[in-house]
Amino acid sequence: MAVDFEQARFAMVEQQVRPWEVLDFRVLGAIGKIKREEFAPPKYRKVAYADLSLPLEHGEFMLKPVIEGRLLQALDLAPEHSVLEIGTGSGYLTACLATLARAVTSIDIHADFVDRARARLQAAGYTNVSLQQADAFEFVPGRQFDAVAISGAVAEVPQRFLDWVRLGGCLFVIRGASPAQEAVRYVRAEHGWAIESLFETDVPYLHGAEPVQRFAL
Repeated sequence: MAVDFEQARFAMVEQQVRPWEVLDFRVLGAIGKIKREEFAPPKYRKVAYADLSLPLEHGEFMLKPVIEGRLLQALDLAPEHSVLEIGTGSGYLTACLATLARAVTSIDIHADFVDRARARLQAAGYTNVSLQQADAFEFVPGRQFDAVAISGAVAEVPQRFLDWVRLGGCLFVIRGASPAQEAVRYVRAEHGWAIESLFETDVPYLHGAEPVQRFAL
């Protein structure tokens, strides 16, 4: 049976994302127009707008739409902002960021993700995205950004992630131990960081950011 993707997208916004306290009209507008089904793996296209984390290769996942909405809202992006995304994945969140900001730099440790996302983003007409295959724990961007989005969880927030944020900018990250992780917004001020706890969740860890295993005798 054919899926009415336009109706499914509308229902996702109105029945999932908006009730999850995503009220920023620019964020809702971006999510409401970007064709998520074109970024989902082919066998999951029909459920692209369901309240699900969609499996990708390498044990990775597309985040649930509600989490993507809260992430985008937390970054509080303006049209002149530059964004760094860690974890390109399918490229869908990259497209959302590129719709809301001036420029997006996105990295992923998996080269096939980067190649596939590049093709999808080019097909969709995005010209303000720079994609790169890189490990987040070796990546050196050479500059700071207005916003940094980490699309996988970290057991602890690395200092290098904070260093990528310019004064007045913010970082969205999900931190802590599964299954009780915490989504957090860091805002860089002159005299330190303002930290806001947003919601609890449970998502897969960013490669290399898993909890350290401790063995007791």
